[in-house]
Amino acid sequence: MINMSIDSGFSEESLREIARAKVNFRFSVKIHVGAFIVVSMILLVVNLILSPKILWIIYPFFGWLIGVLIHSVAYIVYARGIFPIAKRGVIFHIVAYISVIFLLFLINFLTMPIYPWILYPTTFWGLALIIHFILYFVFYRGKIDEKCKIKLRKERAIEKEMEKMRKKMKL
Repeated sequence: MINMSIDSGFSEESLREIARAKVNFRFSVKIHVGAFIVVSMILLVVNLILSPKILWIIYPFFGWLIGVLIHSVAYIVYARGIFPIAKRGVIFHIVAYISVIFLLFLINFLTMPIYPWILYPTTFWGLALIIHFILYFVFYRGKIDEKCKIKLRKERAIEKEMEKMRKKMKL
């Protein structure tokens, strides 16, 4: 057995806790997907029996699908070790934007296809998403240093300025 504490800096107990959290998170996603499938099938049967001409099932189905997608993405982000909160925020924003806009497009198409009101949330939320991207890349995108710690752009700039000041003091 390889002693992980020497190579990675984590004790065996810490690794067990991380593994336990990942497994619990993965099981919670599987339970969510299972409940989504079972309830969607029940709702489909109820829809087809009570009102077969109107497929209202698509609204709760796609609404809940958004929750399943975000829950799944949260697990993937956690399992892959994406720990900077700013990066997680950008990823969740993208997933929420795509899935919600798809649902709104579907609602717009089914309810009022002549009036494309979907353009308003798509445009303005899209602009907010672009601003979020820009803010992330300008202020929060970090680089990993030799000690496997993330240094944000601002921190790197401070260190660079300190290095310049040290050089001036030596002269």
